[in-house]
Amino acid sequence: MRSHDYGRDVLNTPKRKKVPEVAAEPGLVVEDPASGFCGAVVKFEYGQVVLEDRHGRHRLFPLNPAGFLLDGKPVTLVKPAPGPQKPRISASGSVKVEGLRAQTAKASRIWVEGKHDAELVERVWGHDLRVEGIVVEPLNGVDELPQRISEFGTAPHRRLGVLVDHLVAHSKEQQIVDRITDQNVLVTGHPYVDIWQAVKPQAVRIKAWPVIPRGTDWKTGVCEQLGWGETWEGWQRVLNSVSSYRDIESDLLGAVERLIDFVTVPQD
Repeated sequence: MRSHDYGRDVLNTPKRKKVPEVAAEPGLVVEDPASGFCGAVVKFEYGQVVLEDRHGRHRLFPLNPAGFLLDGKPVTLVKPAPGPQKPRISASGSVKVEGLRAQTAKASRIWVEGKHDAELVERVWGHDLRVEGIVVEPLNGVDELPQRISEFGTAPHRRLGVLVDHLVAHSKEQQIVDRITDQNVLVTGHPYVDIWQAVKPQAVRIKAWPVIPRGTDWKTGVCEQLGWGETWEGWQRVLNSVSSYRDIESDLLGAVERLIDFVTVPQD
């Protein structure tokens, strides 16, 4: 008896066609056949893919096998293979050293006038300074700078970089700096009355720093005019507005960068 009399051979079933896997690169346009939603891949969230349609609407879909249509044909979307990671950038704009362990502090130092100066330098250049093993210390004023330098005891391997506020021609600060002739000391500065002014006004969301009359404490006057409360509250507002070097005026950027270069120069 012929086999076709019994119908088709149930053991001879056709093989299912394998559904291709497609990397869900951003911008790839696919359709969810169940809902008819058609959109471009935007990102992944919680193990699912986010699609955006032409109206800007976002929807979340699971990455099910054969879960989407590409050019009318079923596909399985998969996450793209990770490409080479771009180097992360520190707040100062330098390439960030991953897994950093701060070096043992070197003998060289950077001195700044006060606590606020030190905190702002740390906010922007902290990563770089830890890479180099350089400590920043507040001076609490520059009136006794020549004496402090003498007590420190500089040497080619023990350099000092000093950042001075309001370093302008004919100022008291400039007269003090002019007395320093030690080749192992570099003094740089900025023209602002206070380090607060070295933060760009737009970063703090003001049009400009207020002009404070002579005889009035500058920080106190600023906080009164801007309604910032006590000076410590004003400083927290200023410091928290700084996320990178882009929020800092170029005068301060250049001054600090020169100091870091000076105290980290390789010794023979």
